[in-house]
Amino acid sequence: MTLTSEELMQIAVSAAEEKKANRLIALNLTGISLVADYFVICHGNSDIQVQSIATEVRKQIEARGGTIRGIEGMDSARWVLMDLGDVVVHIFHRDERDYYNIERLWSDAKVVEFA
Repeated sequence: MTLTSEELMQIAVSAAEEKKANRLIALNLTGISLVADYFVICHGNSDIQVQSIATEVRKQIEARGGTIRGIEGMDSARWVLMDLGDVVVHIFHRDERDYYNIERLWSDAKVVEFA
């Protein structure tokens, strides 16, 4: 069974919530970008929390049959980028989140409401 981009996004959001990710948002990029359908963006307050969030996202995606195409930044834990295909997960360290402010770069994207 192949997971849809919306299902991948929801799994990533749920995993990040489990690890108490801060300022968690998902942006719907459908029709705006060819890069991905969704960006999931959050931050952790320490290197360990950033790594923990990324590890939980990977664990939950793989447990549901999804594939992680790539992960970058785990060693430094300042900005972990996870490529899930049509979903890209950005997990920042709190010190980096405001500096890069990628939400502003994609301000024309719709913010996904969580239940």
